Amino acid sequence: MHLLDSGAADEWAADFTEDASFSVPTLPAPVSGRDALASAVRRTADANAASGEQHRHWPGVFDIWPQEDGSVVVHSYTTVYASPRGGESRVHRVCTCTDVLVRQGGRLLVRTREVARDDLR
Repeated sequence: MHLLDSGAADEWAADFTEDASFSVPTLPAPVSGRDALASAVRRTADANAASGEQHRHWPGVFDIWPQEDGSVVVHSYTTVYASPRGGESRVHRVCTCTDVLVRQGGRLLVRTREVARDDLR
């Protein structure tokens, strides 16, 4: 999450498979592919910078389930804090996150990520 919050788009996207899918309710359709993921992060970082806000994701409460096919399903909670320049930090969003991780090249990479916001349920 440090890479995401710092706007390191390409480095963050490198933790996903080339054909990864990222589904989040703030976008009309899932983002597919590493290049598209990096572009989406750059757009978000630019929008946050223009608004003068820094976002910080705070993940926790991980449930990890190894699958028979070698993949790993990870479910977690994430709280997103927004800190306006010169202002008070506040909770921006509270979400659940479900990842499917696969092994490639000796690493675990995200094949799919589905984010659900508590306020939209």
